[in-house]
Amino acid sequence: MALDIVIMAAGKGTRMKSDRPKVLHPVAGRSLLEHVLLTAVEVAADRIVVVTGHGAEQVEAAVRAPQLQFVRQAPQLGTGHAVQQAAPLLHSDGVTLILNGDTPLIEAATLRALVEACGGARLALLTVDLADPTGYGRIVRRTDASGASTVQAIVEHKDATPEQRAIAEVYTGAMAVPTAQLQRWLARLDNRNAQGEYYLTDVVAFAVADGVPVVAAQPRRASEVLGVNSPQQLAELERLCQRDRADALMSAGVRLADPARLDVRGQLQCGTDVAIDVNCVFEGTVTLGDRVQIGANCVIRNAVIGDDAVIHPFTHIDGDTLGVTVGRGSLVGPYARLRPGAVLGAAVHIGNFVEVKNSTLADGAKANHLAYLGDATVGARVNFGAGSITANYDGANKHRTEIGDDVQVGSNCVLVAPLTVGAGATIGAGSTVTRQAPAGQLTVVRGRQMSLPGWKRPVKSG
Repeated sequence: MALDIVIMAAGKGTRMKSDRPKVLHPVAGRSLLEHVLLTAVEVAADRIVVVTGHGAEQVEAAVRAPQLQFVRQAPQLGTGHAVQQAAPLLHSDGVTLILNGDTPLIEAATLRALVEACGGARLALLTVDLADPTGYGRIVRRTDASGASTVQAIVEHKDATPEQRAIAEVYTGAMAVPTAQLQRWLARLDNRNAQGEYYLTDVVAFAVADGVPVVAAQPRRASEVLGVNSPQQLAELERLCQRDRADALMSAGVRLADPARLDVRGQLQCGTDVAIDVNCVFEGTVTLGDRVQIGANCVIRNAVIGDDAVIHPFTHIDGDTLGVTVGRGSLVGPYARLRPGAVLGAAVHIGNFVEVKNSTLADGAKANHLAYLGDATVGARVNFGAGSITANYDGANKHRTEIGDDVQVGSNCVLVAPLTVGAGATIGAGSTVTRQAPAGQLTVVRGRQMSLPGWKRPVKSG
């Protein structure tokens, strides 16, 4: 039996006060719609149809998924009208699962249970009991003489009577329904209601009238079905999502100084005995090896941190598309910056206010403070002095600096690329080196020091 998934993503989200389509606002590093799509893919649908409307071109360009197709709803005339746009693409001999594009915490297990409750013959609604059901459609039930309760209708909040508004069980916006019947019911919708819209929820009354059983399933927890209509709700979902990720990390053995002060905006994989201090942000794909320690207030994106490495506080690591690799037992920071293409070997030291970009540092190399290494290959056990830099850009092109093993670079040196510094060489402090520095030799480039007796500073005239 075919399974189609329809995701409604046409709304403007007026209360977001933003030019960005609502479903493209991010939670945990991905847009709301991306989260829903990833979950939909887990359910293994034969086709995923996203209904776009406001900002359709922007939404359609922003997301990708297997078996994904788009249809547009213009103008937006309600949820029923949205699904009507998708109806021609659905497999009539299957089941259609309908979801909202702004519920990023929905779980695949919940969706599978909803499809199973449908079973190809029933209309299955995902419902939840809320302490404050304001704004949600209420589930109206009838209890027979035996005490059995059956769903009779969904009444939208604006159309509900005071008695109906007191109902705590609400419709979440997700349903699973036999597709052939859905297509027939969609054709019968009208807009005679307070909103003047075509309500998808009216299909429940049609199902009851046609003798199709209406059943309800509930998620593991209410937060799965929370949507977003305002910046406040977006922030609340962000914290819920981050707490989930923190709990998963701690369950795997990661030590978090404070799970409320962690942000994982991508994928974070940790080895054993990893410790993460407060206010750290992980983006893209980050791998932390065994016994890694991450200090407070670090931002790490697209990086692999080797076993026993220590990332001191306030370090910024951004691998972008090239990635960053920190070798086993290395020490980085505080206040260090590793940029794309930085590759550190084992036991490398990168100290405070040191920046490394597109450079490889072999085992045991050190740049302990106030230095810049860009487009460089640095050998083992090199000591790169304070205030020294590789001048890698000539105004038009980048050039590389090759530094051999066991080189000592003094403080306040400028190595002007392209340049090779031979193994074991020493560069005297304050040197600006523009030609090859021979291996094993001291290279010093300085003007002669002069002291002028009787010299007086200029003074202001008048």
